[in-house]
Amino acid sequence: MATIFSKIIHREIPAHIVAENEDALAFLDIRPLTKGHTLVIPKKEVDYLFDLEDEIYTRLHLFAKEVAIKIKKVIPCERISVAVIGLEVPHAHIHLIPINSMSDANFGNPKLKLSDEELKKIAEKIRSAS
Repeated sequence: MATIFSKIIHREIPAHIVAENEDALAFLDIRPLTKGHTLVIPKKEVDYLFDLEDEIYTRLHLFAKEVAIKIKKVIPCERISVAVIGLEVPHAHIHLIPINSMSDANFGNPKLKLSDEELKKIAEKIRSAS
């Protein structure tokens, strides 16, 4: 089942990609809770995270850890929150959200409206982090 995430994987629509490997892709959420809010997805089209094969599931989480470490280096925050909700898009995904308080990770909060240029700059900073 092709989703908007599948279209991003196949570069049919643009995204602010921050990292990629053979199994996974990480890109900025265009309606973030906080600056640096990133989505990590498997390239394999699977709706529910816990339906992923163990090997892909494990590699996805290790990849998410690498991305989270980079985000933390360039986005001022106390921690990187990890959330798996999976109802918005029927493609398994992990939210990495830079937070300074518990309320920063509340999905009921209004989403930020960042310009494409600002998202581009954030993505570049994350990609460049070592």
